[in-house]
Amino acid sequence: MTEADQLHPVLLHHIVNTLGWTDLRPMQRAAVTPLLTGDDALVLAPTAGGKTEAAMFPLLSRMANERWTGTSILYVCPLKALLNNLVPRLERYTEWLGRRAAVWHGDITAPRRKAILAARPDVLLTTPESLEAMLVSQNVDHRSFFTGLRAVVVDEVHAFAGDDRGWHLLAVLERLTHLLGRPIQRVGLSATVGNPDELLTWLQGSGRDARPSRIIAPEQTVAASGPPPGHIELDYVGSLQNAAKVIATLHGGEKRLVFCESRQTVEELGQMLRERGVTTFLSHASLSADERRRSEQAFAEARDCVIVSTSTLELGIDVGDLDRVIQIDAPTTVASFLQRLGRTGRRAGTTRNCLFLTRDGEALTKAAALLLLWGRGWVEPVVPPPEPRHIIAQQVLALCLQEHRVGDRLWAEWWNGLAPFDQGAEPIVRYLSGQGYLESDGGLLFIGPEAEKRFGYRHFMGMTAVFTGPPEFAVLLGRADLGRVDPSLLTEEVQGDRRLLLNGRSWRVTYIDWQRRRCFVEPADGGGRARWTTGGWAGLGFELTRAIREVMLGSDPPVRLTARAIARLAKERDEKADLVHPGGNVIIQDRQGDLRWWTWAGFRANATLAATLGEVIDPAQRFDDCQVRLRRDLTPAEWRALTADAGDRLCLPDVDKRALDGLKFSAALPERLAVATLAARLADLDGAATVLAEPARFVKQ
Repeated sequence: MTEADQLHPVLLHHIVNTLGWTDLRPMQRAAVTPLLTGDDALVLAPTAGGKTEAAMFPLLSRMANERWTGTSILYVCPLKALLNNLVPRLERYTEWLGRRAAVWHGDITAPRRKAILAARPDVLLTTPESLEAMLVSQNVDHRSFFTGLRAVVVDEVHAFAGDDRGWHLLAVLERLTHLLGRPIQRVGLSATVGNPDELLTWLQGSGRDARPSRIIAPEQTVAASGPPPGHIELDYVGSLQNAAKVIATLHGGEKRLVFCESRQTVEELGQMLRERGVTTFLSHASLSADERRRSEQAFAEARDCVIVSTSTLELGIDVGDLDRVIQIDAPTTVASFLQRLGRTGRRAGTTRNCLFLTRDGEALTKAAALLLLWGRGWVEPVVPPPEPRHIIAQQVLALCLQEHRVGDRLWAEWWNGLAPFDQGAEPIVRYLSGQGYLESDGGLLFIGPEAEKRFGYRHFMGMTAVFTGPPEFAVLLGRADLGRVDPSLLTEEVQGDRRLLLNGRSWRVTYIDWQRRRCFVEPADGGGRARWTTGGWAGLGFELTRAIREVMLGSDPPVRLTARAIARLAKERDEKADLVHPGGNVIIQDRQGDLRWWTWAGFRANATLAATLGEVIDPAQRFDDCQVRLRRDLTPAEWRALTADAGDRLCLPDVDKRALDGLKFSAALPERLAVATLAARLADLDGAATVLAEPARFVKQ
């Protein structure tokens, strides 16, 4: 019997006769037995590698064979757009077995939600935020609704695990497990990651030692004799205008997906391409859902066209069969590049491909460094952010909303002993009680007046999302929602009309409703501007910054470099030759007298070094990815004396208290704990220690 023969016969019939498949892919075959036997699993495959089917075909077979009833499978995604894209496929698969699938997220109408609650679907597609909202909603009988839950599939699990949404998801799954009184099979779907074993262990949560698990990745092998397969070209074009010219001139008749690293670049490039007569669509997070959906649908149905996007199209949203991926400058991680590269080469006889168009020397060297790491088969490990104290506070409050009253000695049981939501969180619970976020009566905890005041808006709906976004203004054309813009575009002084650039088109602002944070526009013939404020810390990681150093020392990535790229890279190496040395790092006093320590260690490692070496660092603690500024009067002898034991006394970086505004629920923590959380996340102790162990050379320019 083959693996496929273990699937339910009705499902197997449709796979062969409706889908026309002669066999399953190797990864799908490998998933059948472990998922049918109830193992937890992590399924690894490139974008469009068939991971959804690898998970759902065995689970649907279990559903049919074991006669599961009610909502028995949750399918969790990081993006509503990805859910919307998946719904038709999963509706089709469930219908083959006489079952139903439905989607539940923030855009689903109230009547549709009532219908779902009245007749529970067998498979529910949702986000962690919507799942939390169901648990705390007074309109959902969560005990009854989830009583039949048997399995959860987490799509793009790496996108969760690397930030606070992962802690939130894990905590909600533990609460569901406690609610049911039995384990839930957990299946993660992911692109290539650098630490699959750790990611699977993380996904299992409190059941990591109790449930069998399996990594399913038969196709995740890299040939030892050379780089991964793919036709990659690295070019230097010098400006966005030149990039638009290259895109408009080359690859005519092809379907191209262009990735940019900012929404502003997407808007500007989209406008330039349209001016050159290229059929162009745009996608980024500040366009309205309807605008993005129209763009993505039109692009999927067209042929000779371009869609320009931020990372919103990096995940598995289907935009049809692509011919080519083009990258403006470079992403910040190898994992991100692999996601984008995986958009191509789906048709038989085609190869994955990506053309890099870099605009300056810094972007060129960064792209070369990223491709150097890619050529070695290296991918970033996915590491959950440390010390999620603010998520603990959010979860305790959400639990009290869910259960109304929780025993003041029993609350930790809801997370089944999973750290950091276990008894170690007691100081945070005491703080919540002491500050009025929680009240206590007769040994029971319940929501207090301070929580009502800070988070009670719209029935505590703000409690379900663990991230914050910068304030933006809605842009309306009549009643049509076009998207959102940064408020600075509406407040800065301008001469004449105030014009915005959104969806690659210019708009004249006709009215601003300051109270409701919206503005009304009409079409304009040009002159629009785009801008968005980015949150969080910018900066590169240790490995990528070190790879940039290798490029500066002469290493080339195993890809095709154009003559322009070769010439510009040679110029970069020549201009920065004094900043790198193969035997260690360099300390240079430039012509202005500034003393800079060229660590090539990344932003977080340099922040850690700046905090640790207060005696030698410039008082302003100025640093970036590549260098740290030292005291001007520092001598080599002082340097050696003051840094001799630094590796043994590393400390966390200093954090400006104003940065707490970007940490949602930080108000529900003592300020010192909120600051400590941010400091731990800004630190790279290992990278800093590596730098301190290297010899440093003092050089004068």
